[in-house]
Amino acid sequence: MSAATETRGARTAPATALRNERTRRLLEQPILPTLLGLAWPNMLIMLAQASSGLIETWWVGHLGTEALAGMALVFPGVMLMQMLSGGSIGGGISSAVARALGRGEPQEADSLALHALIINLALGVLTSAAMLLFGAPLYRLLGGEGGALTAALSYSDVVFGGGVLLWIMNALASVIRGTGNMLVPALVTCAGVALLLPLSPLLIFGLGPLPGLGVAGGGVALVVMYLGAAIALGWYVLSGRNLARPRLMRLRWPPAAEILRVGAVGSVSSLQTNVTVATATALVGNAAGSGAIAGFGTGVRLEYLLVPLVFGLGAPLVALVGTNIGAGQHERALRIAWTGAALAFAVTEIVGILAALFPRAWLSLFGADPGMLDTGSAYLRIVGPFYGFFGFGLALYFASQGAGRLLWPLIAGLLRLAVGIGGGFVLLRAGLPLASLFAALGAGLLVYGVVIAASIKAGVWFRGATPHHEIVSNRMLRAR
Repeated sequence: MSAATETRGARTAPATALRNERTRRLLEQPILPTLLGLAWPNMLIMLAQASSGLIETWWVGHLGTEALAGMALVFPGVMLMQMLSGGSIGGGISSAVARALGRGEPQEADSLALHALIINLALGVLTSAAMLLFGAPLYRLLGGEGGALTAALSYSDVVFGGGVLLWIMNALASVIRGTGNMLVPALVTCAGVALLLPLSPLLIFGLGPLPGLGVAGGGVALVVMYLGAAIALGWYVLSGRNLARPRLMRLRWPPAAEILRVGAVGSVSSLQTNVTVATATALVGNAAGSGAIAGFGTGVRLEYLLVPLVFGLGAPLVALVGTNIGAGQHERALRIAWTGAALAFAVTEIVGILAALFPRAWLSLFGADPGMLDTGSAYLRIVGPFYGFFGFGLALYFASQGAGRLLWPLIAGLLRLAVGIGGGFVLLRAGLPLASLFAALGAGLLVYGVVIAASIKAGVWFRGATPHHEIVSNRMLRAR
């Protein structure tokens, strides 16, 4: 054996051992401790990432109600970009990597890492170009005008101009999470938020000879955070410390299809969520004006905050469910899903009840305009008690990503849109007050959670699935 071969063997042996140990933990250890152990760093990363938006909103609130309304117009689009890159396509990446490792195919996981970067890079360019070209007419359609529209465009052009960095960052983080490693992305994101704390007000208001950029300064700070996180995660993955890393190899359709099969359907689900909020924003604006848009937009930020909070549980659910289904352990995969969903319901319902009881404690952090406070309080009092069902359904959506079965979460999202927006539109046209729209939005969250749970209970995950004994047999044949 040559010295070079011995060196390569010495270098790959620890990685192989680590891969086996980590995969074995996902397949064999008790569910609740394993889920919580994986979730806490990921919940930290998601809360930190959500905090970046809240930090910006708090500082922009000091610029006035029009600036706050402008951010409310852009916020659904920014959240859509984050959800697509990190939750939808990102979930497809993590799910595919987890299933490959669960099947004992590390080289396939490396191939998936390469294709993940290329897919996210292409989608990042497309989404940024679309928003830069069509942002202005979209914000006008949502009710933006005057100073609110000017603020929206100032912020939007910067954030979407650097949006490709977010897509790269989330591709790398998703590859890492697919191996069961939640800690590294958590540490990188927390470091980014620590950078954002002083950088955001510095760029918004200026200091000394440094001029303030206003609303656009918050966008610049966010893009700088994306850049730093992408560099740090890229170094970790490419250095060989991660269990899956992109290698130079021939591009093939099957790995891309494996990611997109889950990610594309998940993208439609994320689009449904943001279309729901964006359309509701338009209905609120047409019914009650800019002050109401600011109030609804500030109130619904708390609902959006639930998405990264549940994603803290959801990313481990993708890895755990995907790995166990890849290994043929279907019953364990279901137990993992229900455990995660119950935890998500408890956490999000507590948040919703507190928001309903004390809405101004949240809203007054961002402004004191009476119209903003009244509309935001009405929204939180009515919709807050339904947050638990949203968290429950969202956790099962992530578990369904791990299973590679997203048809019924997609149907549930459509039903939520029909009940919340369709029902709310009819009620407003009938002359009922704005509270009727909020009641319809709450009912939509209830439908969302119940429909996904009922479909999984009915067995949709495993219809047409390969039996466990065939999986074992195929693995033995590959080993020969």
